[in-house]
Amino acid sequence: MPALAQKLLVLRSHLLPLVAGHQRSSSFHQAAARYRPSGPPKLSPYDVNCILRGNEHTQEFGSGSVKCYDTNQLASNSPIEDSRTEGSCVHTSGLLLGIFDGHAGPACSQVISKRLMRYLAASLVPPDDLKTHLQNGAQSQSFVDCHNDKLEFVSEIKDIYERSFEIFANELTNTTLAGFQMHQVLENAFLRLDQDLSREALESPSIRTMSVAMSGAVAVVAHIDGPHLHIASTGDCSAVLGTVTDTGQWIAKKLTNEHNSDNVGEVRRLLNEHPATERDTVIRGERLLGQLAPLRALGDFRYKWTREQLEQLVVPQFGEHVIAPYYLTPPYLTACPEITHHILTPRDKFLILASDGLWDTMSPMQTVHLVGEHMYGKAFLQPLKLPKHDITFDEISQMLSTRKAGLQKKPLDRNAATHLIRNALGGTEYGVEHSKLSHMLSLPQDIVRLFRDDITITVVYFDSEYLRNCPT
Repeated sequence: MPALAQKLLVLRSHLLPLVAGHQRSSSFHQAAARYRPSGPPKLSPYDVNCILRGNEHTQEFGSGSVKCYDTNQLASNSPIEDSRTEGSCVHTSGLLLGIFDGHAGPACSQVISKRLMRYLAASLVPPDDLKTHLQNGAQSQSFVDCHNDKLEFVSEIKDIYERSFEIFANELTNTTLAGFQMHQVLENAFLRLDQDLSREALESPSIRTMSVAMSGAVAVVAHIDGPHLHIASTGDCSAVLGTVTDTGQWIAKKLTNEHNSDNVGEVRRLLNEHPATERDTVIRGERLLGQLAPLRALGDFRYKWTREQLEQLVVPQFGEHVIAPYYLTPPYLTACPEITHHILTPRDKFLILASDGLWDTMSPMQTVHLVGEHMYGKAFLQPLKLPKHDITFDEISQMLSTRKAGLQKKPLDRNAATHLIRNALGGTEYGVEHSKLSHMLSLPQDIVRLFRDDITITVVYFDSEYLRNCPT
């Protein structure tokens, strides 16, 4: 067996279960319905809190349309296949936030979570300014100020990635500011990164470049600049906007569409791209070529490369099974994102970005209600502050009565993403049940994936006063 094949055996073990059955929400609900925990909870409330809060992060901002965001993730796979990145654009005023859900291993999601933000941030810089930054030696990481980012690429692939970025950025300097279209910028960054991942694996095949090429990831990215919110989505992560009406009712506005076989328009698009003779084979068993659930993704070049490329580069290392049945007219998969533009108003209170591990367990409306209640209740976690002006005893009494009522709704978690995960895993019609939550968090590694997926969530809070006064 070739040396590279021995190194990549672990990747093959990730790939085969995906091919056998990339089951989503139905399988999780069926498994949960059959599962009956026995005995006392294995985890104490303290243990549960330590697990749930282990990866949470809150970032606050002093100005702009975003007040703060909460983010968290909980692993099911080992290692976790979800990734997340949040960062402020250094040379423009925008904020970038992304959720990346990997499959067939974590390699692709880990790589694109960092690189895509850099491609996007550089694309937003005016061409003349970008040229100046590059002439001054700017590298890819200097275009985004990432929050809560503790990792960097190893030198072996960092140099490869940096060369690709330099080529891309120099090409951007030849564009004109007059032709700037946000929709095209987002789409071009997704597609160009995907092309670079492909080229790097073909021209510099190694354990690292091939692990990215043979795995894949879906993504949802938000760019927020003043009142302008743009969402770019490839695959089945989702973005939901929490909006309040004049009567105080919550509305969940979904800003993304899942690119899977449940999406009739997506299925029609895919079938139209291939001969009529493949109508019964392009999607089989609700999966692309009978294997992959998302119909759009970055990476996954076993569904994009030509048969000749697969036979020459991939088959010798992975075996014949890497080529899907009825692989006749590739590419079958695209990384092209679907773009949504929304102008924020004071009624828009927060944005929820999440991988499908959350949406497998609750609806957009449920998440909006939970975050809305959490947003109201979180105010009572702060100490009571009396106004600086004179106040009567009756007014103080009224404030205390209001606070007493509000304390009953005080959330257990300060972080809204943690609050959602807690309810996703332990929620019942009567509230969060500790025994259920304890059992869901203490499932053995060999069966946990039957009950829940990786969950990654970012909740972005908007500044209503800023949005009320800023021009559109």
